[in-house]
Amino acid sequence: MSFTFTGPGFRDRRDAGRALGQALREHRDWRDPVVLALPRGGVPVGAEVARLLEAPLDILVVRKIGHPNHEEFAIGAIASGVTVMNPESQGMLGPAEQAEVERILARERAELRRREEVYRSGHPAEALEGRELIVVDDGLATGATMRAGVQALRARKPARITVAVPLGPRETCDALAQVADSVVCVCTPEPFRAVGLWYAEFAQVGDEEVREILRSAHRHAAH
Repeated sequence: MSFTFTGPGFRDRRDAGRALGQALREHRDWRDPVVLALPRGGVPVGAEVARLLEAPLDILVVRKIGHPNHEEFAIGAIASGVTVMNPESQGMLGPAEQAEVERILARERAELRRREEVYRSGHPAEALEGRELIVVDDGLATGATMRAGVQALRARKPARITVAVPLGPRETCDALAQVADSVVCVCTPEPFRAVGLWYAEFAQVGDEEVREILRSAHRHAAH
């Protein structure tokens, strides 16, 4: 199911996270949730959601795997140690292309591990099996990265996956509702155009900001 209501936009990502957290509290009663934020822009949003829901905050690094001859055509994705390949795409690959895909996978797995190590600063990943996962970003456009993340998370055997964003096109939210258990989107402005247009302040989020937000969340969880 999809839960949406219209709104005027947000001051910044923290403001968006507070609005999203409130929408999630009204959406349903959560049981043992984990907030998974997509770096980098989703992390400040996810921090506010985690605070309001009193849930742990972690990251979900997603890397799409493109076709060797058509990089923009996704044939799979990896996320937090999980690899999902589209079965219909596998039949389109010859032996040389399959070998190239294996090289791409090795490269992307290494990059994913590097990013997770940089962001987590030694903190272990949250256990996900049997838990309710709330996957957060600062907004949706095509939804391709979020879709890849949701597909990869299914292999972790969660109880439920909810996509949660401050804003996105209605058609993208509706499409994601076909792969997630629910979608919570605070506003679906029309015409949409771009995520950043609906924020008064939309500066790039740096790696150090991501690390500090996660360190702060871990300190809070320890008390």
